[in-house]
Amino acid sequence: MFWNGKMQKNKLKKIFILGASSDIGLETVKLFLRNNWIVTAHYNSNKKKLYNLKKNKNLKLFKFNLLKIEKFEKFITKNKKYFSEFDSFVGLTGYIKFKTLNNFKVQDFHDHFNVNYLSNVLIIKKLLKNMEKRKWGRILLTSSIGTKFGGHPNTFIYSLSKYMNEFFPSYYKKFFKKGILVNCLQIGVTNTKLNKKNKEKNLKKRINLIPIKRMATVNEVAKYIYFLSSEKNSLIARETINISGGE
Repeated sequence: MFWNGKMQKNKLKKIFILGASSDIGLETVKLFLRNNWIVTAHYNSNKKKLYNLKKNKNLKLFKFNLLKIEKFEKFITKNKKYFSEFDSFVGLTGYIKFKTLNNFKVQDFHDHFNVNYLSNVLIIKKLLKNMEKRKWGRILLTSSIGTKFGGHPNTFIYSLSKYMNEFFPSYYKKFFKKGILVNCLQIGVTNTKLNKKNKEKNLKKRINLIPIKRMATVNEVAKYIYFLSSEKNSLIARETINISGGE
C-alpha cells in the first residue's frame, strides 16, 4: 500500500487483475506474485491454472461472469470496501465471438462492450476515490493491435470494444498530479493458445506482416504490464503504448 508515493513498511501492494485466466493473465499473476504483491485474480470459468497457484498465500481468486453486467454493478456497489483496497488495477478481459458485419446481432455488441470495456470502468470509478486518498495508484487497460487496422473481418466487434479502452476521459487528468497514472497497452500478436487454435488465422502469413518477424511471448507482455502498473512507472500517463514488433 502506498502513501504520498512511498510504500508503508510491512504493507504489501495489492492489485486486482480482471481477466486473469488467459495465458497473458496467468503470466501476469505469476510476475506480480514473484514481486511480492497481493494479487486478486478474476476468472469466469477457466480456473484450473489459477487454482494451481492457489498455494501462494498472496493470491486471492475472484469469480464472476461479466456478461451479467448489471449484477456486477450491484456487486461493486454493495462491496465498496472490497474494491477500495487496491493500489493497482489491470483490465485484461478478452471476450470474443467471431462475427462478421453481415451476421452480428445487437446482443453481440452489448456482450463485447460489457465485458471488454464497461466492466473496467465500473471498477475504476470505485478505485479512484481511495487511490486519491492514498495519493498513489496505477490503472492499466489493454487493447489489441487489431484496433490499428480495423480488426479481422470476423473479429471487428472485439476490436471495436477493445478500442474503447484507448479512450481516456478528460476526467482522469486531475488524478495524475495526485500520483494516479492511467494508461492503455495495445498488445500485438502474441504466442497464446487462443492464437494457435484459431483455424481461420494463418499464423505464418500473419507473422510475416510483423516487421520484427515474430510473435510476442506471454512473458514479454507480462513484463510490460508489470512495468506500467507498478511503482516502476513513475511518469507515463494517458498513453496508449503499442507493443507489436513495429506494426
